[in-house]
Amino acid sequence: MSGPVERTGQLRVVVADDQAAVREPLAAVLGLSEGIEVVAAAADGSEVLTAVAAGPVDVVLMDLRMPVMDGIETTRRLAEEYPGVAVVVLTTFADDESILGALGAGARGYLTKNAGRQDITRAIRAAAAGQSVLDREVQDRLLATARTRAPERGRALPVDLTPREREVLALIGRGLPNRGIAEELFISEATVKTHINNLFAKAGVRDRAEAVRRAIEAGLA
Repeated sequence: MSGPVERTGQLRVVVADDQAAVREPLAAVLGLSEGIEVVAAAADGSEVLTAVAAGPVDVVLMDLRMPVMDGIETTRRLAEEYPGVAVVVLTTFADDESILGALGAGARGYLTKNAGRQDITRAIRAAAAGQSVLDREVQDRLLATARTRAPERGRALPVDLTPREREVLALIGRGLPNRGIAEELFISEATVKTHINNLFAKAGVRDRAEAVRRAIEAGLA
């Protein structure tokens, strides 16, 4: 297991996709983005783990459907063995199983392949800073799924959540990313992140998908 990744001015990124026709152009385009260095391109999860072990790596841009080891299992392995490496999923799939599986495994971002270069680079930078980015299609699907599956509408939240933490949870439940929450509440993204960390700890929430579910159960979204 590696320790914390030593930061430099460049974010070191591994691009993972089993299709060379996608992987190679994507790596080339991202390599032209300011502040991003593509250090490896991987065709499957095993190659991702090899590249990360050779490191250092800050972010993996991860396809889900790959041979040898798929993106969800690779994300889970990275979360366990290299917790300093952030994962942003980039996939054609936006079904419930894929979204919840990836986020549950530890992915910080989830984009579909309709995302443009700016969306992808923004998600990479956000993930490296410990923030989550979900594209609109994924947010809408996650909210719909959470509302359908929420078994305990009206479930109480921990009494020690502050009013601001409840506001932040409600906005997570509406599908807003950290930047959107900051703009809504007129606070910095760093402050939003602090509130999220605090409310996750108090509510026993592990990831953003679970936070959405808890917000819906509590009647906040």
